[in-house]
Amino acid sequence: MARRVFVHIGLPKTATTYLQTIVWGSREQLLADGVLLPGLGRFDHLWTSRIVRDDPRIPKASEEHRTAWERLRAEIASHDGDALITHEFFAAASAEQARRMAAQLAPAEVHVVITARDLLGLFTASWQESLKNRGTTPMSDYSREVSDDPREVWNWRTLDLHLVLQRWAEAVAHERIHVLPLDTTAPREEIWHRFAGLLGLRAGAYDLTQSFPNESMGVVEAEVLRRVNQHLVARKSLGGARDRGMFIRTFLADERLVPRRGEKFWPQPDRIAECRERNEAALAYLRTHPVDVVGDLSRLEIPAELPARRTPDTVSDAEVAEVATDLVAVMLGEVRDQRVAMNPEPATGKRGLLGALRRR
Repeated sequence: MARRVFVHIGLPKTATTYLQTIVWGSREQLLADGVLLPGLGRFDHLWTSRIVRDDPRIPKASEEHRTAWERLRAEIASHDGDALITHEFFAAASAEQARRMAAQLAPAEVHVVITARDLLGLFTASWQESLKNRGTTPMSDYSREVSDDPREVWNWRTLDLHLVLQRWAEAVAHERIHVLPLDTTAPREEIWHRFAGLLGLRAGAYDLTQSFPNESMGVVEAEVLRRVNQHLVARKSLGGARDRGMFIRTFLADERLVPRRGEKFWPQPDRIAECRERNEAALAYLRTHPVDVVGDLSRLEIPAELPARRTPDTVSDAEVAEVATDLVAVMLGEVRDQRVAMNPEPATGKRGLLGALRRR
């Protein structure tokens, strides 16, 4: 049986994709350092998070998905060393679900790893992440409540570090909860070095060239995506997880809107005040409980004075039209290049062009 199991539960939008890309691309190196990353791939950890959180879709899922948690536990049971489970959706688990997960990993010693950042930056980034998942909610209305449903991720249930700490502390002792504050001013490799150090890995032995940050859009670009999503929802288009990931997140957001490097932005003043209040509660908890903070706790503080930035509700229809029409021009050029590459012979005239397109 594994000696220790590190369960990295997020939070969402705290370099989780970056860290997961590194470990999944270096499983052999990880094992050489004595740490097992169980499963066939990262989707086994996603489905395990769904099983742990009692997702009602599980009975209708494929056998591979239904058995993900069982297979992970079997691998961990046969491993002599440490193991790592990582997915940010574990942060949404209820206290009862967290206790059950820890019990199912016994007799291994369970350690909870939480990557965290100041709540204002997290709130802003998570709203954008909701848009990349076909969300349509304006930022002013985003995450107004704490959901009671462990299946719901994009709300205070997973964003509020204080709430996540309270639930998981019922399953794992404070001394075995490790919080890694994200330093957004440092090189991105810095969070990897602290994460690797916690797990006892030789950080310098890992290939970081395949990792990438999950970058943000500008304020106008975010509003363009939100409005596109409204049309997709109305048309009942691209609702599946694969379509959302391939076309909305990757094709549209990450590859075409993010590279525009638009203006940074803040939530509205009342939401900033809410972020400050919740952030202070999390800091107070960490200062009064024996949680292992790996890094500088001050990095979780929200500065008293913030640089001036716009809010999404100030974006005008004219700004949306400018970005959207430029996006159409870019995509039309890409379609043209693709068509030419597929059919280098010229198709002249209206019928020739339509015929060439129809043949494809």
